[in-house]
Amino acid sequence: MLDYVIFWDWVAFAVRWLHVITGIAWIGSSFYFVALDLGLRQRPGLPAGAHGEEWQVHGGGFYHIQKYLVAPAEMPEHLTWFKWESYATWLSGFAMLAIVYYAGADLFLIDRNVLDVSAPVAILISLACLASGWIVYDLLCRSPLRNHDTLLMLVLYVILVFMAWGLTHLFTGRAAFLHLGAITATIMSANVFMVIIPNQKIVVADLIAGRKPDPKYGKIAKTRSTHNNYLTLPVLFLMLSNHYPLAFGTQFNWIIASLVFLIGVLIRHFFNTQHARKGNPTWTWLAAAILFIIIMWLSTVPKVLTGEQKVSSTAEVYTASTHFPAARDAVLGRCSMCHTQEPVYEGIYHAPKGVILDSDATIAEHAREIYLQAGRSHAMPPGNVTQITDQERALLVTWFEEAGKKQ
Repeated sequence: MLDYVIFWDWVAFAVRWLHVITGIAWIGSSFYFVALDLGLRQRPGLPAGAHGEEWQVHGGGFYHIQKYLVAPAEMPEHLTWFKWESYATWLSGFAMLAIVYYAGADLFLIDRNVLDVSAPVAILISLACLASGWIVYDLLCRSPLRNHDTLLMLVLYVILVFMAWGLTHLFTGRAAFLHLGAITATIMSANVFMVIIPNQKIVVADLIAGRKPDPKYGKIAKTRSTHNNYLTLPVLFLMLSNHYPLAFGTQFNWIIASLVFLIGVLIRHFFNTQHARKGNPTWTWLAAAILFIIIMWLSTVPKVLTGEQKVSSTAEVYTASTHFPAARDAVLGRCSMCHTQEPVYEGIYHAPKGVILDSDATIAEHAREIYLQAGRSHAMPPGNVTQITDQERALLVTWFEEAGKKQ
C-alpha cells in the first residue's frame, strides 16, 4: 500500500509539472499573439489582403510579420497551428482534478457541513459544473448579446459571481476556487477547440477550394480569443489559490473570487492598451491595488491582519501563553491524527506537507500556520472532517494574537 501511495504521489507531481509546462506554452503564445495583433501597423504598399505588419527583434534577429485579416490569396505552403498547447493544458488540468479532488474527494472535494453527499455524487456535480459553464457561456456568445460586447461581458460577469457563490455551497472552499478556475479554463479551451480552430479550418478549406473565405469566421474567432486573453490571469490566481487559505477558506471567499476577476481584467487592459499604443492607463494599477486591499480586508473580517501577528523567531512566547494548553488540546484532538509521524487517519500515510503537530514544540513552531489555516480560515481540517468547532477556531485565534502582542 505504501508503495502505491508513493507511486500515486509521483504521478500527481508529474501531471502537475506537465500542466504547468503546457500552461506556460499556451499562455505565452496567447499573450504574444494578442500583443502582436494590437501592435500591427498599416502602411501603403502592403500585399493585397494584408491588414497590418510589425517588425520585431529577438534572439539576435529581426522578424517581419504581416497579418491577413481574412486570408491570403492562396494557401501558404507551410502553416503552423496553435492548438495543442490549449488541449494539453486542459487535459493535464483535468487529470490533476481527478488525481487530487476526485481520488481524494472525502478530504478535498466534499465538505459535509456544506453539502452532505457521497464521493460519486460530488464528482458528478463537479463534471456537471464544468459542462454547464461552457454551455451557458457559448449560448450567450451566440445570442443577440454577441453584437453588444460591453453588455455581454457584464452579463457574463454577473453569472460568474453567481457561480462563485454557488460553488461555495457545493464544495469545500478550496475545491470551490479550483472549480471556478476549472470552469473558466474549460471555457477558454473549448473556445479554441469548438470555435477558433473550426473557424480557421473553414477558412483553410475555402482557400484550398479556391473560394473567397467569409470574414465572419475570423471575427468570431478573434472575439473568443480576446475573451481568453482577459480570463487568463484570474484562472492563474484560482489555480494557485489552494496554497492560500485566506483566499478560499474564509467567509467571503466567493466575493474574493469575484474581485480577482476584476483585478485580472484591469491588468490585461493596461497591457493591451499599451500594446495597441493607445495610451498608458496607469489608473488600472491603482484600481487593482484598491481591490486587492479590499480582498485582504474581506479575508479577515472584522479585523485586518497587522504586522504584530508575525511568528516569533522562537516558539517560547506561544508555549508561555495562558491559552496554550487549551489551544494545544484542540490541535491534538483535531489535527494530530494526520499531522504526526505515523498518521492514523484512513488514507493518510505521511503528514501532509511534512507538518508535524503532535508535541508542544511542534505546535508552537507552527503557530502561524495553525492560526491562518484553522483559526482565521476554515482551510484545515479539509472539509472539517474532524469537526473542529467555531469556539475552538476562536481559541486558536486568541492564542496566536495575544501571544503575538508580547513579542
